[in-house]
Amino acid sequence: MSIPENIILCGFMGTGKSTVGRLIADRLGWRFVDTDQLIEARVGRTVSQIFAQNGEAFFRQWESRICQELIEARHTVIATGGGIVLAPANRETLNRAGLVVCLDAPATEIVARLHGATDRPLLAGADPVARVTELLAARAGAYGAIRCHVDTAGKTPQEVASRIVALWEAERVTP
Repeated sequence: MSIPENIILCGFMGTGKSTVGRLIADRLGWRFVDTDQLIEARVGRTVSQIFAQNGEAFFRQWESRICQELIEARHTVIATGGGIVLAPANRETLNRAGLVVCLDAPATEIVARLHGATDRPLLAGADPVARVTELLAARAGAYGAIRCHVDTAGKTPQEVASRIVALWEAERVTP
């Protein structure tokens, strides 16, 4: 097995991908990239605006484009959007790019973490816990296809970052 040259964080929104990703990048002295921020910079609009003006399919096309670009990255921690792994081709690409780790949390904790957020178009509606539960169920197959998982429930970002660095270090020494 080759040494993973990147760490890619995936999972549902609110599981801590960006926060934990920055901590890991700082710890390893690597670059940090957030795919949603890259898309926003390229399109010139926020994710919410993209969803509202162009729809989810347009956004998913951009995710796939960014995914293809990131396969060339080295020594980078990549925080992906929550839906990037829905496309099997994206999961394949990310697996070639480095160690992919899915961050998990229960719906109630995700909603508590995102309370008051106005930039989450998939959470619009009267019952966010029901919506998150529905989306987690719909994405269970895609998230389940990820080999490494870290449960973030009740853990600090530092604890989650330490667990992921330990997973990465274990991958480095595996023959």
